[in-house]
Amino acid sequence: MANRHLARSVVLQSLFEWDFNNKSEKEATEILQRDAEEFAPGMKDFSFMGELLKGVLSKIKDLDNIIKKAAPDWPLEKISVVDRNILRIGLYELLFADHKEVPPKVAINESIELAKSFGGETSGKFVNGVLGAIYKELGEPGKNETSKKKIKDIPDDQLPTQNLGGAVVYAIDKNKTFIALVHDVFGHWTLSKGKLEGDENVKDGTIREIKEEIGLKVTLEDDLGKNEYIAFHPELGKMKKRVHYYLAKSDFEPLKLETTGGLTDARWFSLPEIAELNFYDDILPLVTKAINILSDKQKIKIKK
Repeated sequence: MANRHLARSVVLQSLFEWDFNNKSEKEATEILQRDAEEFAPGMKDFSFMGELLKGVLSKIKDLDNIIKKAAPDWPLEKISVVDRNILRIGLYELLFADHKEVPPKVAINESIELAKSFGGETSGKFVNGVLGAIYKELGEPGKNETSKKKIKDIPDDQLPTQNLGGAVVYAIDKNKTFIALVHDVFGHWTLSKGKLEGDENVKDGTIREIKEEIGLKVTLEDDLGKNEYIAFHPELGKMKKRVHYYLAKSDFEPLKLETTGGLTDARWFSLPEIAELNFYDDILPLVTKAINILSDKQKIKIKK
């Protein structure tokens, strides 16, 4: 058994005792010291265990909120203690660890192995489903690194392609322009988007997805172009995602964020506020292009 896999196993057992007996963070460290001596007596360096335990405990509220978002049909207290803490470890490494040391795929696979070893009959599938959904739906951390290293290995035309539609949604209220954005668990503001269904037209699919995700009825106006990138799906493997974006107009109405998925918030922002937000690198150019189009439209309107 590799040292780090053994280390994760020990941390899991310590978290189990800490969680089951409702211990304090200080007591969790003491439990880890005892478990490390008992279950990993030949290991000389315990720093990875200590850092992993400390990291999980420091982010416990964030991790639990993400689990609630990603598995809405499973209240946190209803998830078994083992599965709950496997998800905490996996999510911590997926979201907060150095991806050069722990690639996202490794974080997911290690958690699945822990689930198979320590969980119940369906634990592996459950953990894979939750972590896979987060990885697949929310920005795919490490996707750029994956693309740079592997995109040339397989021709694009041989990769399965998933088509999505999204939009920069704007509205006018009291002569001010606002843009609707969604916030994900990775800390980024981004655009509302979603997968197309079957042979669904991209425009119809985009309108439907925005209505489902943030509760707005939109009219598509300008074509902002496409984003394509290579991603890794935990079950399907390497695949290409193609997202077609539009500029879309809506009434200035309250946003109603979809309860499923990994989004944490949805808000209207005025144009001056946009500059202060944290965007993904491939989303910022789309937002900028949309704002420039809106600015040009406003100039034409004033001249008339």
